[in-house]
Amino acid sequence: MTMLDCSKVVIATLCAILLRWCVSQGGYSGSGKPPMLGDYEAQRHWQEVTVNLPLQEWYVNSSHNDLEYWGLDYPPLTAYHSYLCGLVARFFNPEWVALNTSRGHESYQHKLFMRYSVMIADLLLYFPMVYWIFAARKPHPSDADSVVKSYLLMLLYPGLILIDYGHFQYNCISLGLALGAVCALAHGRELLGSTLYCMALNYKQMELYHAMPFFCYLLGPCLRNLFHGGFTHLVKIGMVVVGTFTVCWVPFLTSVDLALQVLHRLFPFARGIFEDKVSNIWCSLSVLIKWKQVMSRDQILLMCLCSTGVCLLPSSLDLLIQPTFKKFRYALVNSAMIFFLFSFQVHEKSILIPALFVCILIPDHPFWCIWFLQVSTFSMLPLLIKDGQLIAYVALMVLYPLVYYNLYPKVVQYGPSTTTEKWADIFAKLGFCISCVGQLLLSVAMVIFPPPAGLPDLFPLVISVFSCAHFLLFTLYFHVQQFTSGPYVNTGAIKSEAKKIKSSKNTNMNKAKLENTTKNKGKANKLKLRKKKHD
Repeated sequence: MTMLDCSKVVIATLCAILLRWCVSQGGYSGSGKPPMLGDYEAQRHWQEVTVNLPLQEWYVNSSHNDLEYWGLDYPPLTAYHSYLCGLVARFFNPEWVALNTSRGHESYQHKLFMRYSVMIADLLLYFPMVYWIFAARKPHPSDADSVVKSYLLMLLYPGLILIDYGHFQYNCISLGLALGAVCALAHGRELLGSTLYCMALNYKQMELYHAMPFFCYLLGPCLRNLFHGGFTHLVKIGMVVVGTFTVCWVPFLTSVDLALQVLHRLFPFARGIFEDKVSNIWCSLSVLIKWKQVMSRDQILLMCLCSTGVCLLPSSLDLLIQPTFKKFRYALVNSAMIFFLFSFQVHEKSILIPALFVCILIPDHPFWCIWFLQVSTFSMLPLLIKDGQLIAYVALMVLYPLVYYNLYPKVVQYGPSTTTEKWADIFAKLGFCISCVGQLLLSVAMVIFPPPAGLPDLFPLVISVFSCAHFLLFTLYFHVQQFTSGPYVNTGAIKSEAKKIKSSKNTNMNKAKLENTTKNKGKANKLKLRKKKHD
């Protein structure tokens, strides 16, 4: 990389930091809204609990840990991270995490501390992984600009900025770990990739959205080369997965009851089929079907499980049969979208999970990816308005497409070359324009016009249905891209084992050749001696 390229990366990074810090100056989830407040208080409360109570009590209801008040409901790595942040918070000001008395604490200094904690995690984990994933494509020197463009567009994605720095969460950690896992696999480091993905899953259980693509991509080459190093490598991957989970969970494995209690907190099946007005199938259909009235909870769970499993099959089987890295990238998007659209207990913020890997497809499908990222941010508008992030939302939604149009002018101006592609491009851009108009009208309506007295959730529900229709279209598009991508099979997962077997075979072959050569030389020498005697 040249000095000019380095300077471009630095400028892109500084721009991303500036935008994040500007957004962080606005409101956050539950600001000034007691008694429950919001996700900001949840994160602070987890620091309070973990830093003051024994580890065995973190997930257990008690007089000092009321699980009805933002009880821990994420895996152990989130708890350990909260503990670390709690120690730092207590060092600066013990009142921020004082047991029980710190509930609902809101001060400028504490807000600054919390915002810095997100920024540090972002800079240490998410930013490097974003650069690594695009650098892993190993572009030609003349394509170095493409890496910087993609890096900038991914860092400027409005959805993640508004949720982590506005609403307040640490999505950058789980998403950064998942991205790191994909980067490792892109470099052929399957054991490292497996470790990072397990860590992502142990930070947020929603990373299960990506489980099937990782499983199929790693299993496929092993099955194809089962007797040529594949089985050995599969055992190694299994040991890494079990080892990583054991290290993360070992403090909670002291008793069966404690382990089951943690699992119960991670998978609260007693909750509803969806959270608020999320833009998925079940929420959209709830306009016509009142799920709780026509089905029991167990029936709803079974319906979600079956529909998710059936819809996952095509993408997963395709990747298992042809485990190429190109198909793997599409499968990550498709699997996450299927989970978002059909699974149980989905939050509106969960759209960030498929959006992560839509971002890495920007160099290949800039138009469709930017459209998806724009709609995914729009789908969270009701939540962002609650958080007081309307101004930041409008600013980023205007800025993002402008940056894209300046970075990819040829895609916008000229489009594809063939007649069929031109017509498809025309329809796609027409759909994009209609989509933008719809987003604008719904945004204005929600801000300006009060909902009818009998329909308080009218605008959030319309936004949900509108966004869901888009997500179905995008899911279909990325499935088509996966099924029509190249057929070349990736065997990187078993290279080391295959090399060992090949080297042993080559050694045996070389020995056989040497034996044959010595035999032939011996025969030739005997013939020469006979000729000499005859002469």
